[in-house]
Amino acid sequence: MRYKFYTTSEKAWDGMLEAIRNAKKSIYLEMYIFVDNTPGYDFFEMLKKKAHEGVRVKVIIDSIGSIDLKSQTVNDVRKSGVELLFFSYWLRRAHKKILVVDEKIAFIGGVNIHKVFKKWNDLQVRLEGPIVRSVIHSFARTYALCGGTDTHILGSSRKKNMFSKTKLWILEHWQADDRVLIKKYYRESIHNAQRTIVIVTPYFAPHRWLMGALHQAVIRGVAVHILLPEYTDHWLMDRVNYFYMARLYKLGVVFYLYKEMNHAKAMLIDGREGLVGSNNIDPLSFKYNIETGVFFQEESMVGELKDIIAMWKEKSVVFDLSAKKPLWLDYLVSPLIRLFQSIL
Repeated sequence: MRYKFYTTSEKAWDGMLEAIRNAKKSIYLEMYIFVDNTPGYDFFEMLKKKAHEGVRVKVIIDSIGSIDLKSQTVNDVRKSGVELLFFSYWLRRAHKKILVVDEKIAFIGGVNIHKVFKKWNDLQVRLEGPIVRSVIHSFARTYALCGGTDTHILGSSRKKNMFSKTKLWILEHWQADDRVLIKKYYRESIHNAQRTIVIVTPYFAPHRWLMGALHQAVIRGVAVHILLPEYTDHWLMDRVNYFYMARLYKLGVVFYLYKEMNHAKAMLIDGREGLVGSNNIDPLSFKYNIETGVFFQEESMVGELKDIIAMWKEKSVVFDLSAKKPLWLDYLVSPLIRLFQSIL
């Protein structure tokens, strides 16, 4: 099995475009945010070019996440031979970010396609080997929900994930059935952690079960570290992050605030297993959205993820509640957060 981590959106885009450029048979792309500005324009042009060359190109885009995508672009892409589908289910978002090329190379992680993300830190993993079959399976399930008709892909949607007993497999969350493996993994991994838990997320609004699990880990003597951006891309999420940081800080959780926007979603348990995926730490990801991630115990992969997180920690400041007092906005937002939390 071969792999490669990308730590910024721009680096991931370059790697994905290179793989698409070299595609010979098929391209399957599933994206939450895919907008036709730079770099989206580059992706759309390359996808159209490959379709003209006879490559089977299938694209799934979330209708809300990509609401700014122009209808003219959609028409042009479809005319080129690309099968472009929209995920448009009420209260459910296709939040995955997947690319599969020639059914041999897969990309999975948190990277969207929009110019505002160009300088963001993020995590995307390129994978080669048998694990790609599970990524195809994940894509195929969304493809079937969106009304796709390619029988080759639809056949993959019915195949079971065959990696549940190995050191590398795909985890998913599907609201429509019992496939809530990401939530189950978080719950069990945090419960079984013995030394360290490290979570990286841009948006931090943990459900009560997760807050309880992290608190119990601290009580057991486990070091719980959570890395967040000091400021996200939205003022409201900054206040939500602060609300939950303040609560868990008092329980013994250590927070690292990264100076730049960091959109990565990852977890490390005891320095021996890792997860990189699309899910945030919020009720949407654990209850409503369709999500996917890659779990791994491969020593080299875990070691590289540890190094990436250590690099980010070095560029962060440790959150100190006594030095970071609440803003006046926090007094207005806190009751709304409590109400929101009580109904989820």
